[in-house]
Amino acid sequence: YYGGIKKYQWTAIPLALHGVVYTKDKGRIDISIGENDSDPVFYISDLMPHIGKEQMEKKLSEGISGEGLKIINGSIPFDDEDNPKLYILSLIYEKYGIKEADLITAELTAVPAIKSREGGFDRSMIAAYGHDDRICAYPALSALCELEKPDKTAIAMFADKEEIGSEGVTGLRSSSFRDFLSDLCDMQRVCVRECCRNSICFSADVGGAYDPCYSEAYEAANSAYLNKGVVVTKYTGSRGKSGSSDASAELLSRVARLLDDNEVVWQSGEYGKVDQGGAGTVATEIAMLNIDVIDVGVPLLSMHSPIELAAKSDIYMMYRACKALYNEK
Repeated sequence: YYGGIKKYQWTAIPLALHGVVYTKDKGRIDISIGENDSDPVFYISDLMPHIGKEQMEKKLSEGISGEGLKIINGSIPFDDEDNPKLYILSLIYEKYGIKEADLITAELTAVPAIKSREGGFDRSMIAAYGHDDRICAYPALSALCELEKPDKTAIAMFADKEEIGSEGVTGLRSSSFRDFLSDLCDMQRVCVRECCRNSICFSADVGGAYDPCYSEAYEAANSAYLNKGVVVTKYTGSRGKSGSSDASAELLSRVARLLDDNEVVWQSGEYGKVDQGGAGTVATEIAMLNIDVIDVGVPLLSMHSPIELAAKSDIYMMYRACKALYNEK
């Protein structure tokens, strides 16, 4: 599984498959199965409660093992040996031209096959999979695409692998972003070190919203709330400031003025009680480039679950916050 999840949440729900496979004959083949109403879906079974006594006596973290997250993808046998595998492989080859040997290249992800829906009688929220971190990335991109001629260079950087440490060539621990900045500065005959030193960055990632159903995990006075605007987080980390970039007071003051001047509704907040756990963002990687960075994002309920909940107004304020940053004088 990918990143920090509660494994028990991923059983007994419909799943879709997304990804790519590279074949010897056809090269890259894109896979998307389960999103259309006419598509089949996939499934991870759970033990029926009638015989689940021992399972339910375990801790939540042990009720479903990582190896227990086996995806059911078929049941009809191909021959008298009662083996569905050959029939499944024949269907895959018939539709995609993919052979069993090609599957070694497969990069497939199982995600909830559940459509986004408005939440609440007042329709004030959006319930969907993958809010973390689409509801920050999309507003950042939308605001950038609407720019006409900003006074300063505006950049939106989208990185992969944040949930597993930002490793690999597509993560922010690689030199890809630094190389991009160097190339950009070289074209303008500007020193890249000076560019970084004079830059400001929003680490656009969701924040944990206060959940009254689990109030024991939060400090109400230092939490973010739904429908109160974007959450500005000075530092993340765990058990204090461990693993955090910790934005300066000067930067926080600058961002507060920027948001206020542009009538962006915002709030400050932490992830939860200081000794309860914690989380991190790519702010640490950005700070290593000597770029002033602070976490700004949308408060979120049920983070990392199959269906997350966010307020529409907070998502809109995220767009407004990004637009204000890009247009800063």
